[in-house]
Amino acid sequence: MGQTKKIPQRKCVGCQEMKGKKEMLRILRTESGEIVLDTTGRKNGRGAYLCYSRECFEKAVKSRGLERALKMAVTSETYEELKKEIDAIEGK
Repeated sequence: MGQTKKIPQRKCVGCQEMKGKKEMLRILRTESGEIVLDTTGRKNGRGAYLCYSRECFEKAVKSRGLERALKMAVTSETYEELKKEIDAIEGK
């Protein structure tokens, strides 16, 4: 009798669906207050999770879900940088 491994679940701030942590993109607020994309999923700071889709990103921007999850205001320049990075990842 083997034990099944528990898969950590996270909620997307865009579509509000629960998915596996590895299936999602982590956006991180560092201790210095900058917002970056955490590709490893292991960096220190407050994180918010998004699905790998542009629709979820746009929903998170519209509903201010990213700002609530990171507990800080997000500038439009930061949103543009994140959009470019997500498009680059989605294009792979």
